[in-house]
Amino acid sequence: MTDSPRPRDTRTALVDRWRDTLLAARSGAPGPDPLPYAENLLDRWDEPQRRYHTTAHLTAVLDRIDTLAGYAADVHAVRLAAWFHDAVYRPDRTENEERSAALAERALPEAGVGEAVTAEVARLVRLTVTHDPAEGDGNGEVLCDADLAVLAGSPQEYAAYAAQVREEYGFVPDEAFRAGRADVLRQLLALPRLFRTPHGAAEWEARARHNLATELELLGSSSGPQ
Repeated sequence: MTDSPRPRDTRTALVDRWRDTLLAARSGAPGPDPLPYAENLLDRWDEPQRRYHTTAHLTAVLDRIDTLAGYAADVHAVRLAAWFHDAVYRPDRTENEERSAALAERALPEAGVGEAVTAEVARLVRLTVTHDPAEGDGNGEVLCDADLAVLAGSPQEYAAYAAQVREEYGFVPDEAFRAGRADVLRQLLALPRLFRTPHGAAEWEARARHNLATELELLGSSSGPQ
């Protein structure tokens, strides 16, 4: 479950996955060589400010989409959305999802993807702001479940994930980080369901809620006297 670093040659496997997904999303339409687009995206995912939002996270999300693929109306659009959902990532900014969606809207038509699929990819990327897809939105449910599945790791895996998030926000003082992180955890716990697919609800919901509640309790206990 953990999004731990993987060998460097995983980049080759990711390039292959990108090529297969892009060609499928084109539905036989002509287009340019997929490789430069893969290299550009992977360079973004390898940027030095990232600790959690890395190619390891991308690989994990793609793997989970494979598990959940049967629930999606257009799994190729969902996979493309996974590639773009954190393609623009600066922890000191709040518009990452919007900028990532805009990148998809520019790059995908140039790469030979049709207007309808491009629009769906951008919609899905923007949905990761809230991770709250509408009832019956199969594509959104699959992407959001795949992205949030890290919350359902073992205690050790979850602790590693939380530590990576803290590293990404290393420029934020401890007290401010605890307050902001606690708000995020409360928002997630307030959702009626974290996971919308049957698989996610059965396999990940209970563990994720336990992990979130545990982290929230630890944040409170580490903040000192109130």
